[in-house]
Amino acid sequence: MATPHNEAKAGDIAETILLPGDPLRAEVIAKTYLENPVLFNRVRNMLGYTGTYKGKRVSVMGTGMGCPSIGIYSHELIHFYGVKNLIRVGSCGSIAEDIRLGEIIMAQGACTDGNYAGHYELPGTMSAIADYGLLKLAQETADGFGYAHRVGNILSSDYFYTETPQWKRWAKMGVLAIEMESYALYCIAARAGVKALGIFTVSDSVVNGEEMEAQERQNSFTDMMKVALETAAKL
Repeated sequence: MATPHNEAKAGDIAETILLPGDPLRAEVIAKTYLENPVLFNRVRNMLGYTGTYKGKRVSVMGTGMGCPSIGIYSHELIHFYGVKNLIRVGSCGSIAEDIRLGEIIMAQGACTDGNYAGHYELPGTMSAIADYGLLKLAQETADGFGYAHRVGNILSSDYFYTETPQWKRWAKMGVLAIEMESYALYCIAARAGVKALGIFTVSDSVVNGEEMEAQERQNSFTDMMKVALETAAKL
């Protein structure tokens, strides 16, 4: 059952998994929120754990940065380990003027400036979208907590450092924020017939250069994690 990137055995990973980019964040999530977390992977230090949250079996695993990296891990989780619900959790940079730091963004759809979908050889452009059921549950959960959140389009960019402000063109199309992985995750989930959703905390603004302080990041991350975990518990 082990793959080149995952040493887990059959049954080690739950059908529902949270996917932060940073493997150390995966460790923090597991040890902070899950009951009896058990380490199932440490290959390449991409840590993965399985435990329970409110009686629901849930896993969490890092994915690295960018579409190629999450593409590897999500493909293996789905096709080798039977994962059915994949919830990406992370931070994003806002490109909309009216979005405040700390708001939660749920990615209804993901645009890209890369060519991840090229290997599917589709006769057109793939619209990568979240699973509506997961999105609806997450939105209802955030509403219940009273957390400020937006639902809309995000950009999964291949570029962290760029020479030109291309984000302005995406902003004109109503795109809310930039991150680096969701487009690939949504494509892989669609092809496999499973569910995926990206939930993000706005940690900085590309528009005005504002950035969260360390304590603000921690508090806002906690709000996002409550939404993600409560959503996972309802599946």
